[in-house]
Amino acid sequence: MQKGINIEDNQLFQAVKEGDKKAFDTLFLRYYPMLCAYAKQFVDLEDGKEIVQDVMVWFWENKEMQTFDTSLKNYLFKSVRNRCLTLTNRNEIKQRIQKKLQVHMEQLYEDPDFYIVEELAGKIETAIMRLPESYREAFELNRFQNMTYNEIAFKLGVSPKTIDYKIQQALKILRHELKEYLPLLASLFTPITPI
Repeated sequence: MQKGINIEDNQLFQAVKEGDKKAFDTLFLRYYPMLCAYAKQFVDLEDGKEIVQDVMVWFWENKEMQTFDTSLKNYLFKSVRNRCLTLTNRNEIKQRIQKKLQVHMEQLYEDPDFYIVEELAGKIETAIMRLPESYREAFELNRFQNMTYNEIAFKLGVSPKTIDYKIQQALKILRHELKEYLPLLASLFTPITPI
């Protein structure tokens, strides 16, 4: 029975690639509840629903380019998992930024204004998210996951010098984007662990 479902999925996928909206709707209705339940293991239900919808919309919009080595079902589940983990990671990064800013503000002022910290954290998060993906990944691994350049290089399969370059470029962009806030951000831009 499982094999029949896979064949049917493959037939539906081929129809989707040719622009068949009904085939897409069939796949959406088939997998939406399962994908939402799966996403709920990683994020809350509302975020999970939004992620599943985003994955399915992305799947439809990029249907001509879609290829995968596994079954369609595995591909969709893996896509949902990856987006859930990305969201979780972003939320952790946001919390770390807010915590660092709070500590820094407390050192500067006796009674830090929570709204200033929250506003600044939002500006930092936006600036970080606007970085080119490879710069952002290297920067986040170094600053927020305390990985050394060598560890990052090993993880990403590049040289430590490449990581150094990407982090330096990320810092250059962030300094420009956040120049009004540089005195408050000195601790954020100080390397956690050099090479």
